[in-house]
Amino acid sequence: MRPIIQLALDILEIERGIQIANEALNGGIDWIEVGTPLIKSEGMNAVRVLRREFPENTLLADMKIADTGAIEVEMAAKAGADIVMILGEADNSTITDAVESARKYGIRLMADLMNVDDPITRAKELEEFGIDIINIHCGIDQQMTGKTPVDIVSQIVEQVSIPVAAAGGLDAENAARAVKAGAEIVIVGGYIIRSDNVTLAASRIRNSVDNLEITPETILSTHEQIISLFRNTSTPNISDAMHRKGAMCNIHPLIPGVKMVGKAITVQTFEGDWAKTVEAIDEAEEGDVIVIYNGSSHIAPWGGLASLSCLNKGIAGVVIEGAVRDIDEIRKLKFPVFTSNIVPNAGEPKGFGEINAEIQCGGQVVKPGDYIIGDDNGVVAVPKEKAYEIARRANEVKKTEMRLYDEIKRGSTLSEILKLKKWEKY
Repeated sequence: MRPIIQLALDILEIERGIQIANEALNGGIDWIEVGTPLIKSEGMNAVRVLRREFPENTLLADMKIADTGAIEVEMAAKAGADIVMILGEADNSTITDAVESARKYGIRLMADLMNVDDPITRAKELEEFGIDIINIHCGIDQQMTGKTPVDIVSQIVEQVSIPVAAAGGLDAENAARAVKAGAEIVIVGGYIIRSDNVTLAASRIRNSVDNLEITPETILSTHEQIISLFRNTSTPNISDAMHRKGAMCNIHPLIPGVKMVGKAITVQTFEGDWAKTVEAIDEAEEGDVIVIYNGSSHIAPWGGLASLSCLNKGIAGVVIEGAVRDIDEIRKLKFPVFTSNIVPNAGEPKGFGEINAEIQCGGQVVKPGDYIIGDDNGVVAVPKEKAYEIARRANEVKKTEMRLYDEIKRGSTLSEILKLKKWEKY
């Protein structure tokens, strides 16, 4: 049997779910999952509507049952679900009640092992209770920290005789790895539903799991992964991922069309003193971003000569709350400079100030090693301890926007797609 691809409709609107499911079926998916967000948004009506729209397809209701197992299974079964999701960490009494209800209504139960401390032991217990399918699932928040379900698929498969599913941040490559490890079902959400071409994304998953063409993994350091992820997103994506935080105030690009990503070398200077800003170039490593707070917006601590020096060292860019001069030379160099002001005059190299201290720039606290991203929209500072998670979340924001762009191009408006009036506060 070929691997089963389950499409997780983790969205809020039924109409969008129907449209995405139709496109994904054209790409080769098999089962349709009414995701938890959709069930919470629309209730059992979401299951009923999708049952009517797709009468021939296996329909799963991701209820994430934690209590009242029999009642919730009955609700989903009567609404048209073929399979119902229950949490593997639910109490054993809830599991047994849910199993009895599932048998009564002739449907199957899939147990989600998300957040289970000992997934291998629990998987064996759930099989004994009568669960039909085990789902190894890394939740969205776990995915943002780099966790993947693929790592333990083979261990679970060795311990149970029932089908095993894998879910959580799967793309074409990881879905194939999960199948190769023994998963019979791969559950794919964001990779498909957030794509600007759902059919193509689904067909990539189909081809990947059917043929198991897996390329050798390139091992990147965490820093390299962070840089790559941030390069793939915009500062608005990153700000959204940080809940509208991190953006520097009144800092603008000097040169349009350039992107800057790197770790911060911080500089605190005083009015007209450019010594520490230039000395920071010697302290910085290739790929770093120099972030400067200067006490004056009328005397420049930075100019063309300093920018050329940065190019020689491979420094990624400069951010200055203060002033810059020699913009004609900097633009010829195409060196990324972001600043709050432009003036012709410079001060003197007196040597006051500090390099690699915690500073404020554009209203944001910046520490050495924080990640600094700049583009035509401005500059965002990301704390180094949260950088990997924020970079992953920013890429998810980008995927969502790509899908929305595609739907708007078809003639809808943003408010129509998102049902804004429905979700306004009363």
